[in-house]
Amino acid sequence: GHEQLLKMMEERMMDVEQKLRLVKRLLQDKVNQLKEQLSKNTKADVMVKDLYVENAQLLKALEATEQRQKSAERKNYLLEEKIANLNRIVKNLASPSFSP
Repeated sequence: GHEQLLKMMEERMMDVEQKLRLVKRLLQDKVNQLKEQLSKNTKADVMVKDLYVENAQLLKALEATEQRQKSAERKNYLLEEKIANLNRIVKNLASPSFSP
């Protein structure tokens, strides 16, 4: 009975060791998977930061462009007013004025 008990214990120990090796392999696979995911997340984080900076630069460029457009529109309006005034002057100069 004593030897049979030792044999059973030895078999259980071998079974437990086999299960532990399997668990260790599964855990190592999970560790590798998580390392890979961390690497991808780090790259994505860098990309997000780069896009944030690029977006800020584009917003500044857009604001500058909008300011230039407004300035050009104001100048265009003033030029149109000057043209209209000049046309009026030319029209007045071209039409004969009769004095009684």
